[in-house]
Amino acid sequence: MSHEHHHGAETFNYAFGIGITLNLVFAATEAFYGWKVDSLALLADAGHNLSDVAGLVLAWGGALAGRLRSNPRHTYGWKRASILAAFFNALLLLVAMGSLGWEAVGRLGESTPAQGGTIMAVAAIGIVINSATALLFMKGREHDLNIRGAFLHMAADALVSVGVVAAGALSVWKGWSWIDPVVSLIIVVVILVGTWGLFRQSLHLLFDGVPFDIDPVAVRAYLASQPGVSEVHDLHIWAMGTTQSALMAHLVIPVDGGDDAFLQRVTAELHERFEIGHVTLQVERAAFCQPCDANCTPDSSLSRHGLCNRN
Repeated sequence: MSHEHHHGAETFNYAFGIGITLNLVFAATEAFYGWKVDSLALLADAGHNLSDVAGLVLAWGGALAGRLRSNPRHTYGWKRASILAAFFNALLLLVAMGSLGWEAVGRLGESTPAQGGTIMAVAAIGIVINSATALLFMKGREHDLNIRGAFLHMAADALVSVGVVAAGALSVWKGWSWIDPVVSLIIVVVILVGTWGLFRQSLHLLFDGVPFDIDPVAVRAYLASQPGVSEVHDLHIWAMGTTQSALMAHLVIPVDGGDDAFLQRVTAELHERFEIGHVTLQVERAAFCQPCDANCTPDSSLSRHGLCNRN
């Protein structure tokens, strides 16, 4: 059995700690000045930054839980906690942005002027903080959906802060009181678009979907092309966590074959080609499978054992 080694929690403890501290302080500062100058854009961004703090805490907790040792009751350990963290992180953002969007729509008809100078100063600080935090997670974004969620949120926040600066500048230059809620709505749309992918991918993995970076057709074709293999069935590929994938398959080899050397080679190549660790292969001389296989037809002689023959 082969294992993948992306130690997200060990590598990014420092990044999580620094990111949570910086964003917590900035969210409080932004909320205070947003309330003081009555800027919905600042309040919206402060709310988002606060949800990012919660998201970073969730991501950190999920990464740490994934490192807990397995036991007889949890034979895979707690690796799926990182998927749950990514899912709830996305769900939290979707709910928060929905409520902020509703408030922004309600503010469109109001004409309360905002103090553009204060808005620009506070948001400019946000550009620096959010950009710096995003850089802390840049290294791990390619291999870990949980870390990618943290990176995307921080990068989006930096862009959002740029938008808030623009709103403040237009408020000072043109005196447009409506620009503040409009920018807030733009912020909401940008974040919703960026968050939807994270929500969709994490929900997909929660229901044991094949990770998006693995082509199941290519995996099946590779297994079927191995010497002596006449059929591949009961092929399952799923994510154990945001950095580890598992595979189980039955290989029908009618004649002699499928020895330890064969299994060791195929397992190593699955890891090298598709980044799949935790490979389990069952070699059979004649095909049989579980009822979950769509190509199976139940047979009375085997159905009482939960098995079936194939056509």
